Amino acid sequence: MNASSELLRQLRIERDTAPPPPPRRGLWIGLGIAAVVLLAAGAWLAFGRDRGVEVRTATALAAGGGGSATSVLDASGYVVARRMATVSAKVTGRVKEVLIEEGMRVEEGQVLARLDPVDAEQQLALAASQLEAARSQLGAVQAQLKEAEANAVRLQALAAQKLVSQAQYDQAVAQRDTLRSQLATAQRNVRVAEDGLRIAGQGVENTIVVAPFSGVITAKAAQEGEIVSPLSAGGGFTRTGIGTIVDMDSLEVEVDVGEAYIGRVRPKMPVEATLNSYPDWKIPAEVVAIIPAADRGKATVKVRVALKEKDPRIVPDMGVTVSFLERDPGRDEAPRRGVRVPAAAVVERDGATVVFVVDERQRVELRPVQAGDTVGQEREVLSGLAPGETVVVGPPERLADGDRVRTAE
Repeated sequence: MNASSELLRQLRIERDTAPPPPPRRGLWIGLGIAAVVLLAAGAWLAFGRDRGVEVRTATALAAGGGGSATSVLDASGYVVARRMATVSAKVTGRVKEVLIEEGMRVEEGQVLARLDPVDAEQQLALAASQLEAARSQLGAVQAQLKEAEANAVRLQALAAQKLVSQAQYDQAVAQRDTLRSQLATAQRNVRVAEDGLRIAGQGVENTIVVAPFSGVITAKAAQEGEIVSPLSAGGGFTRTGIGTIVDMDSLEVEVDVGEAYIGRVRPKMPVEATLNSYPDWKIPAEVVAIIPAADRGKATVKVRVALKEKDPRIVPDMGVTVSFLERDPGRDEAPRRGVRVPAAAVVERDGATVVFVVDERQRVELRPVQAGDTVGQEREVLSGLAPGETVVVGPPERLADGDRVRTAE
């Protein structure tokens, strides 16, 4: 009986005992949400905030000449080089070595290429041998003439004493005169041989192609192993030149002006040139000459315009738009200083006139400047800013010195 009671008591459920605690799932969910928030904040700091303030930028341009000017005529043309040459060898030969590449700067007299000099060197050796032979012949004739002159003098004395016949003496004199003539011929042969040696040496030098003037290589026309000839192309296997060299200091602009408007153009007239590749860059120039010939087909007259600025960005065959300017005689013609920037780039900060200059790290520098007149949508900056520097156009109020910026699309 007691055993049965004990078994029933073991099977009884204790309802006063507390249930086991549930798993801590909520805590882990909270920690996961916090980690996502922290990662999102870090990503914003890394990729959002560091991108900088979005701004518009412009490049400061040189102010150029002075006085007030208005455009009386616009025309288009191309940049051309007054000094340009396709360099070739003087002789026909196989290219042994080419020492140029496109874009290379070369100086006058610099070696550009070499041809195979085997034939020319053999001609030089032959000319040297011919010169030695002529000199040897000259020496033999000189020795014979010395003996003949001594014999003629001796026979003259014997003939005066009637010891030899007059015929013998005359024969000795004739031998002497013959050798004198042979000596003159031998001397001329030596001079001819010397000239031949000099010409053969020039032939060796002609296998070396040098730059006729300083400039930049714009085209490389030949490769090692090809045949070059200054006479003709010779089909598709013979080149006529080694390369093309251009004197970049001789660049100017040629424009075609309609016959109806050529009367507005005068020599020394100021011009403002704008390259199609750089529409915001105004290049000061002036008219050099008006070519005294008209194109019957196009009814135009060619005008040469000299550029007053030299820059590596200006290359031959670039398209150019030029504006022929008319100066206002009532305005001061003193040269203008400083640079030109969009008027919105010059702002006031704490009572000072400043611009925000963007450096190579895409950070801005708050720079005080001395501003000048406003002309149209541009404003002159007389000091504090150099041509070519990048400025922020319409900087926002929250932009501060040292802030990172990015250019608006």
